[in-house]
Amino acid sequence: QDYYGKELHKSEDLKTNACITSARPLPKTVRDALEHIHEEVVARYYGCGLVIPECLSSCWILDLGSGSGRDCYLLSQLVGEQGHVTGIDMTEGQVEVAKKHIAYHMDKFGYRKPNVEFFCGYMEKLGDAGLADESYDIIISNCVINLAPDKRAVLREAFRVLKPGGEMYFSDIYASQHLSETIRKHRVLWGECLAGALYWRDLYSIAEEVGFSPPCLVTVSPITIGNKELEAIVGDCRFVSATFRLFKVPAGSRAGPGQVIYNGGIVGHERELVFDANFTFKEGEVVDVDAEMVAILQSSRFAKEFLIRAGGANTAALQGCC
Repeated sequence: QDYYGKELHKSEDLKTNACITSARPLPKTVRDALEHIHEEVVARYYGCGLVIPECLSSCWILDLGSGSGRDCYLLSQLVGEQGHVTGIDMTEGQVEVAKKHIAYHMDKFGYRKPNVEFFCGYMEKLGDAGLADESYDIIISNCVINLAPDKRAVLREAFRVLKPGGEMYFSDIYASQHLSETIRKHRVLWGECLAGALYWRDLYSIAEEVGFSPPCLVTVSPITIGNKELEAIVGDCRFVSATFRLFKVPAGSRAGPGQVIYNGGIVGHERELVFDANFTFKEGEVVDVDAEMVAILQSSRFAKEFLIRAGGANTAALQGCC
């Protein structure tokens, strides 16, 4: 709270490169939507890249660690007036900046009533902010789960508030090994998103324990620290910024492998949908997928975008999303 509320005043105040790693290229719809966001909201934003999934029209979205609200105002335009975006952040100063510009953005977007709201609270305790079970289609998070001491609690709460078939689509920092106590207690490294980074294998075990489908890796890029003093403390540990998708697949919906055909109906992804590092779906093309992917596509908001058939050719070799 001190680091993001008092020490940092703009993104240039960050002391490492960890929070400025960008993800994959942005569709034109997203680039255009960014142009409409208030300059103070953009200047006070400390996330890494953009975390914007596809197929968002009319969705209810929750942003964990929403900061000054940049991603919320971006998503507000993409879900449309019938959709809704909730942002929650533990830093009062950041939430104040986000709330201050609600009227400005609704006017800019031409909406009759606000489709965004912001709460000050903790992502480990979403119930304290009044967030009900099974109330969101999608949860996003942009480089903040590493700041939470209890990652299990964050994923448990995310699972609780997601609707069946809902998705958690999030970027975060991951470490190549379990971090030493020296690194974990370093105040600047914690604030810079490194000391709280999860050992990457632990994400898979926590996700399974909570009830999510196996994590689907979307993008990954190495992080350079760019600060000699901090590099010496970190030693041989390596860090990456990675985006994963986790789905709340309803119990009993997993059957066998299958074949899927993308209909090409998603705005900004009409010709092809890059779903994750393993699966790119081209319009009209038959793709063999494993049972996990069949269950994900059938139970989620993507169901209406695909023709899904049971069985298939080379599906036995595919195990899990990644």
